[in-house]
Amino acid sequence: MTSTLDRRLHAFRPDLADVTLQGQVEAERFVSGEPAQITVPIAALRPAPDPARGIDTELLIGETVQVFDRANGWAWVKADEDGYVGYLPETHIGPVDAPTHRIIVPRSFLYPEPELRKPHVAVLSMGSRLKIVGKAETRGNHYHVLADGMAVMSSHCQPIAEDLDDYVAAATRFIETPYLWGGRSGTGIDCSGLTQLALMMAGRKFPRDTDMQAKVGTAITREDLRRGDLVFWKGHVGIMEDAETLLHANGHTMTVARENFEAAVKRIGWLYEQPTGYRRIL
Repeated sequence: MTSTLDRRLHAFRPDLADVTLQGQVEAERFVSGEPAQITVPIAALRPAPDPARGIDTELLIGETVQVFDRANGWAWVKADEDGYVGYLPETHIGPVDAPTHRIIVPRSFLYPEPELRKPHVAVLSMGSRLKIVGKAETRGNHYHVLADGMAVMSSHCQPIAEDLDDYVAAATRFIETPYLWGGRSGTGIDCSGLTQLALMMAGRKFPRDTDMQAKVGTAITREDLRRGDLVFWKGHVGIMEDAETLLHANGHTMTVARENFEAAVKRIGWLYEQPTGYRRIL
């Protein structure tokens, strides 16, 4: 019964499961999720409560989750943005406090006060969500101020209700960002993380992993490719910047890079064969 459910998107264990899965899975107890919010700049989500396990994805400060269990310093959660389930340190979550703004540049700094000469206390990724309570100006520099007095550059923020106009343009801002397996931030990102995060900034909820993403939108042919279309290989995805240019986070350059599409197909083909599909999502 449970074998048909994807553990990445459904919270179930022999001892405990999401109450919404009652009747679909067997578990000793069923519980409702407790709302919580990510409180650290980047929280790694793992398939088990073990820091030695590789990460499945990352959650950004201000994103919300549903918490099903807390034990031994770990929280078992489901992300509200994309439904991904996993474990993260319990210290990385706190009460929900609705954010007002989000970061719109690949990386920005959080300062202890509205003063860029002060040592920064954190690096924030594009997509990070913050609750702004005030504004300040220091030597002509404009800041948004948080409730604890910390500050970010105003020009690096946008009201959370506003979206970027072009998801491909958002993705290009990550050029030369290091490749990181499971990464989903401006400090390190993987192929599907790039696609998801760029689309999120344009107001579009999108699945996390390539096999999930490959089911979204409309199938097209290779000859029909245009800006914004996605190209899939087994375990890989890239964004067409135009009809001839592929934008992707990849293990070849270990960065987010532009590459001639035909050259990329030829280079990738020796190991991963030909593309498995082409999708138009907008």
